[in-house]
Amino acid sequence: MIRPEVNTKSSDKNLEAMRHFSEQYAKRTGTYFCAEPSVTAVVIEGLAKHKDDLGAPLCPCRHYEDKAAEVSATFWNCPCVPMRERKECHCMLFLTSDNEFAGETQEISLETIKQVRDSMG
Repeated sequence: MIRPEVNTKSSDKNLEAMRHFSEQYAKRTGTYFCAEPSVTAVVIEGLAKHKDDLGAPLCPCRHYEDKAAEVSATFWNCPCVPMRERKECHCMLFLTSDNEFAGETQEISLETIKQVRDSMG
């Protein structure tokens, strides 16, 4: 049986675009990445993969019955409405400084993201 090849990793182009977006958005909103860089890396990878597959950075931390419909609705496209309105990011990508999991950085390297992604198989 021949299996279709499924690309489980995001493209480098969208991975860099989402990394850059995340850094700029954190700086603009005064939020910080998680103290554990693998959390930030996994979320950015998920956003980039959704941008590859769906054309939009749909939140990767939720289950959707119809991803295309959710993209069209835009509510969960990053930054989602709860983040924009109340700085509530359930993915833990953008954390306010009073959050116990917040780190001290608003930057993450592409190499760190790729290392985490590659370690996940």
